[in-house]
Amino acid sequence: MSAQRKATSFDIAQAAGVSQPTVSRALRGSPTVSTATRQRIEAIAKQLNYTVDRSASNLRSGKTRTLALLIFRDPTPDETEVNPFFLGMLGSMMGACAEHGYDLLVSFQNYSSDWHTDYEDSHRADGLILLGYGDYADYRARLDLLVAQGTHFIRWGSVQPDEPGLTVGCDNVAGGAVATRHLIERGCRRIAFLGDATDHYPEFRDRHRGYVKAIAAEGLEVDPRLQVDAITTEDDGTRAAQALIARGVPFDGIVAASDLIALAAMRVLAGAGLIVPRDVAVIGFDDIPAASLANPPLTTVAQDTVQGGRRLVEMLLARIDHRPVSSTVLPTTLVVRRSSGVPVATESDGDTDTNADTGTA
Repeated sequence: MSAQRKATSFDIAQAAGVSQPTVSRALRGSPTVSTATRQRIEAIAKQLNYTVDRSASNLRSGKTRTLALLIFRDPTPDETEVNPFFLGMLGSMMGACAEHGYDLLVSFQNYSSDWHTDYEDSHRADGLILLGYGDYADYRARLDLLVAQGTHFIRWGSVQPDEPGLTVGCDNVAGGAVATRHLIERGCRRIAFLGDATDHYPEFRDRHRGYVKAIAAEGLEVDPRLQVDAITTEDDGTRAAQALIARGVPFDGIVAASDLIALAAMRVLAGAGLIVPRDVAVIGFDDIPAASLANPPLTTVAQDTVQGGRRLVEMLLARIDHRPVSSTVLPTTLVVRRSSGVPVATESDGDTDTNADTGTA
């Protein structure tokens, strides 16, 4: 090949001993090409200084090679309006997109009545990833509309049998149960739950179900006065903790439906002269970075954001390519820190993290 002529996919095909369509599939990460063949083709392409003409490739395939990540606005103390839990997914989503030759367009959900017009139908993206949703009773109608319009989308949330579209989420029931059992093992007998337990917030509802299940399994009382509604904001966590204290009902533990609620509750408890974990043991859900920096460090139920972000991308690409795929439930992990105290049989209060897998449904 002349030094002046730019290498083509046909040159790679000839050198690799495969067809040109195989080269094209391999360079765009298609699973129909074996790993060994793809690696051989990629090595030859690198040797020939071959670069994919993305514009021409996109025109031929009718795809933008772009996914749109739409994030729900959340009120946050730092005014980013992004729930810190979702920030943990960004890196893995970007990495997964890069591996498959896709770009990731990130923006806030604008709540127009026709998301598909803004993205897929206007050829800005081949599919949508949705993070966060606010009140699910309102959000469900928008998801049904996306299904009716044939929009390719996937979301992070509570996996339900009758859900519209595809969902990736964690085992919220198991997570709520393991959090509650952990406090019971620490000697707590009057455990409160801070979080909305209705269908408006299905992830919190499922965590509450796990909480109720664990308490009932131990033969303890499920006292409805110990449940206070709250959504995932520190302000709501503050209001919920204040309301719990104002009820005057004894409690010695708190399972919070999110870390943000738990961190706010610990500040309220401190302001009321209650020491965590001596007077009240506290556990959260999510394992956001601030959890390990709290005083005392917050025991929490961790969701696998790295695996979650990757699954969101890979499952959406499968849907776009018309490959069979179904919603996925990921396991949660208990991360034990000092906010939940120590087992009643021990003397010292350690400050190192320990992990326990809760399993999947």
